Amino acid sequence: MQSRDTLMYILYNAMLFAAAFVILPYFILKMAITGKYRKSFIQKLGGRQAQILTNLGAGPRVWIHAVSVGEVTAAAPIVASLKLKRPELKIIFSTSTETGRQMAQQLVKSADAFIYFPLDIPFAVRKIIRLAKPAVFVMVETEIWPNFLKACKLSAVKTLMVNGRLSPRSYKKYLLTRYFWRRVLADLSAAAMIAQVDASRIKNIGMDEDKIEVLGNAKYDALAAMASPAMQEEIARRINLQIGERFFVAGSTHPGEDQIVIRVYQQLLKHYTDFKLIIVPRHVERTTAIRELLQSAELSDVITMSDMNNGKIRSKEKIIIVDVIGELFKIYSLATIVYCGGSLVPKGGQNILEAAAWGKVIFYGPSMEDFSEEKVLLEDAGCGVTIKDEEELLQQVLQALKHPEKMVARGARGKAIVAANMGAAVRYAEMVSSFLD
Repeated sequence: MQSRDTLMYILYNAMLFAAAFVILPYFILKMAITGKYRKSFIQKLGGRQAQILTNLGAGPRVWIHAVSVGEVTAAAPIVASLKLKRPELKIIFSTSTETGRQMAQQLVKSADAFIYFPLDIPFAVRKIIRLAKPAVFVMVETEIWPNFLKACKLSAVKTLMVNGRLSPRSYKKYLLTRYFWRRVLADLSAAAMIAQVDASRIKNIGMDEDKIEVLGNAKYDALAAMASPAMQEEIARRINLQIGERFFVAGSTHPGEDQIVIRVYQQLLKHYTDFKLIIVPRHVERTTAIRELLQSAELSDVITMSDMNNGKIRSKEKIIIVDVIGELFKIYSLATIVYCGGSLVPKGGQNILEAAAWGKVIFYGPSMEDFSEEKVLLEDAGCGVTIKDEEELLQQVLQALKHPEKMVARGARGKAIVAANMGAAVRYAEMVSSFLD
């Protein structure tokens, strides 16, 4: 059995290095041309982080990892609850992306050090674990790296998964190679999942049932706490919001959805000439392509969020493109109507809880596999609406706008759902603390 496990890891690492040989030139070119990855690449190989980790001072160390922006949002209330419960802890917080790092430094105020998570290369993971010296490592959501987990076990570091979830697409991929993942998951000390369906999925790919529990979704805690009047006032001031302005907000849009949103907005203007449009693409590098789509639709009164952040004052522009990271949640606070992207194209949907936390009615397409639990909750409350295509989106929006008082009531029920599901962050903090004890 041991020789078979060794062979599996040899094959895994051979595949990693083969992939790196193909992908590395792309990353080097990207760094040279755009500057992207320049801040994080060396650190992901284990460099430039020694001073950060050796100057933490006394106290047991917990390393918490959140891949990017979405996971950081879930991690923030867990870190806050853990630090409140155990103030003597030194929290090391890592992300995989530079945008995630920026968000973490804004939201995770209780962390004692911020680092980049290493690439899953044996020498890199061993070096960072040796420098970090964590008693417990905590991954937020599902970020399973075989070499890293193996190195933690060899170093007697307990490893936990919190706020764990497995989307249908990820689950299918893991199932295809579950023999390998069963061995990898044996190195994980415990997994606390968002819902029973996630617990069943991780069990089916090889996790020991005795190590699994269901503790809820910490994103409810984060969003309910963040949705404040002060945050809404800050974003309203930055975009120079005028009294009575109404916005159609399209959040986390993917290619193929922007055209739909623009056409729906054009039709909406025929009924409500005062409406404004805010487009927040899932990937900000698509801003130029969206501008071109707007120009083709003869919509030229456009301003970007970066323009306003750099001092330009919005006056008569009816369309805003949010071309910077970390603003979507705030933008939802200004919406009259919300369309949540990744759903009219087969991407599994995006986080509809963010708009619900502000009491908004949210429209989305049929592809919501990654947020099926949230979809059921919000549709039961009446603030989530599935639409099948462009025409239905327009008709449902127009129908909702005819009854503004009902929209407010529906949105309020959604906001109450978010508040009612709070408490998971405290449960996750208690779990982490128990492994320290």
